[in-house]
Amino acid sequence: MHENRETSEMPEADQRGRPVGEGNRRTAHMHVFEESDSGIVPMNHSNKCGQPPAESEEGRPLIKENTHQSSTHSTQSEARVFQGLAGVRKAARERKEMKFTALLHHLTVALLRDSFYALKRKAAPGVDGVTWQEYETDLAGRLADLHSRVHRGAYRAQPSRRVYIPKPDGRQRPLGVAALEDKVVQQAVDTILNQIYEEDFRGFSYGFRPGRSQHQALDALYVAITRKKVNWILDCDIRGFFDNLSHDWLLKFVQHRVADRRILRLIQKWLLAGVMEEGEWKNTGMGTPQGSVVSPLLANIYLHYVLDLWVDVWRKKCARGDVVVARYADDDVLGFQHLTEADRFLAEFRERLRKFGLELHPDKTRRIEVGRFAEVNRSQRGEGKPATFDFLGFTHISGKDRHGSYAVKRKTISKQMRAKLLEIKQQLRRRMHEPVAQTGHWLRSVVQGYFNYHAVPGNTDSLSAFRHRVIRLWRTMLIHRGQMK
Repeated sequence: MHENRETSEMPEADQRGRPVGEGNRRTAHMHVFEESDSGIVPMNHSNKCGQPPAESEEGRPLIKENTHQSSTHSTQSEARVFQGLAGVRKAARERKEMKFTALLHHLTVALLRDSFYALKRKAAPGVDGVTWQEYETDLAGRLADLHSRVHRGAYRAQPSRRVYIPKPDGRQRPLGVAALEDKVVQQAVDTILNQIYEEDFRGFSYGFRPGRSQHQALDALYVAITRKKVNWILDCDIRGFFDNLSHDWLLKFVQHRVADRRILRLIQKWLLAGVMEEGEWKNTGMGTPQGSVVSPLLANIYLHYVLDLWVDVWRKKCARGDVVVARYADDDVLGFQHLTEADRFLAEFRERLRKFGLELHPDKTRRIEVGRFAEVNRSQRGEGKPATFDFLGFTHISGKDRHGSYAVKRKTISKQMRAKLLEIKQQLRRRMHEPVAQTGHWLRSVVQGYFNYHAVPGNTDSLSAFRHRVIRLWRTMLIHRGQMK
């Protein structure tokens, strides 16, 4: 992908989106993988897991939050969406350079209804104060009115309500809680645009995509390091990505595939809606609020053009050795066979990010020696054991398996486990006077979700320590509750 891709012209399309002139228990790293130009991709999907750290930090509702709803509704919903958008997906797959000039007509009342039921029911309300349960009353009338306003151009995006959640390092992560109607429309547009971009996104991109998960990204990275010729890792951290994303560049990227002005105006409305913090409206000249339904897709589109397409070309034209990539949203890890190529890529990547208003965090971006020869080479140079790196909640450590072969050991990041235990402790205190059975049921679901995500091979010690600490916290709460030993 050359630099002038951002301004290249693409074929026009007719009003129907056609080109003009064209008629159970998971076992990590045991999946079957397929190698392609897009990366190393698991050919089967990971199991369903509980709420993982990466999704909770980004503030986006989990993809399958309302799994308790009837399967009949889900099946009918998927059938309607498929029938209406199958043509868009097929055209996107067959015509990689086409622009879609007519997409908004796919935003129907039925799609808005499906989008409403895809939202998290217990989510905090936005500035409008409307909850999911309140909006469900007279849902048909509300959605008909919303559909009319969107198509007439009378729909107005409301500011996001600013809230802060604690990060494991003690800092605060800002989130934007959108109004309920904004969530519904964003979810519908997200569904439409995904039909296009799921055909464009690269295989090494895993973040917030249908049918993809953190576990798949972790497994792909494990296989890449252990089976490919990877001797150096670049652990890249883009400083404040969601806060510094350029609106102008984002819209240019979207216009490579979307030429429907009504869809573009909706995106502009969400980007310029601003945030409300302590009753005061603040303008957002750049960035996209973490927590909004459409933000993950917009972030993926941005990095698709800034990083994914570029690195695909870079490793084919500039690299002589193996280069592997694993990206989950703005968290990306790259592996290199040769040190000189890792250093060259890092320097050129810094320059490329600067062009698009971004930069790598100087303290969190590191080059790390890994691989089966890393420990011996470092020992000969008197440099000690290979450094570790963190990715998606796990610390990755170069080591050996029980047979003496090279392996990448993964353990839960210590500070994240401490933060989770502190959160459980505080919750137990607040639930001190609730029925014991009710609190026990809640605690069991929390621990089960934690194990579902962190139960990967080699992480037994961390899980045992977590379980032991939870049992102590639970026992201490019961003792204080009963005032007896």
